[in-house]
Amino acid sequence: MAEFTGKTRPGGRTQRTRAAVHAATRELLAEKGGGLPSLAEVADRSGVHLATIYRRWHSVQAVVLDAAVDDLNETSPIAVTGDLGADLLAYARALAAGVAAPGGLGFLRTLIDAASDPETQNTELLAGRRLDRFQEILDAGGATLMTPIDIVDNLLAPIYLRALLLEPIDPAGSDAVRLTNNLMAINEARLRESR
Repeated sequence: MAEFTGKTRPGGRTQRTRAAVHAATRELLAEKGGGLPSLAEVADRSGVHLATIYRRWHSVQAVVLDAAVDDLNETSPIAVTGDLGADLLAYARALAAGVAAPGGLGFLRTLIDAASDPETQNTELLAGRRLDRFQEILDAGGATLMTPIDIVDNLLAPIYLRALLLEPIDPAGSDAVRLTNNLMAINEARLRESR
């Protein structure tokens, strides 16, 4: 995932800084019961200068979102096999299971907090690695007329909204299949229109 500002370098000081800031952020969130720490608290805990944190992330919401995306990518990897339908269904089921788990809406709440902060400015940039992985699914499955936003609109949004308003969908139930089939139907319709 591209960082909020500045250039990224694989490994090295940038990665160590990011890891220290993320670790401090996770610790502070746990201590505060989900309440947001200040950037100064993150700086103190991580040992990273406040100016460095501000220059890279601009706000505590952006730091929290960046750490949450890292956590999500680690705990909920996305398989890319080249079978578009199977990959999308596996993702829909994994997402539904994650959302149904205790604290499963934490990432969505973090994203909403970050999106509402004018300093964060671009949550799509902050969630870029997840969107990049969605693009890998689409590319491997030959879905050249779809974008990662189609996955957001047709899998993520309904799964999260259902959990917020009603109850989480059953990962093994028919809803994950239905949502995946809807997305596959969109792909097929676009292919027919393009011919």
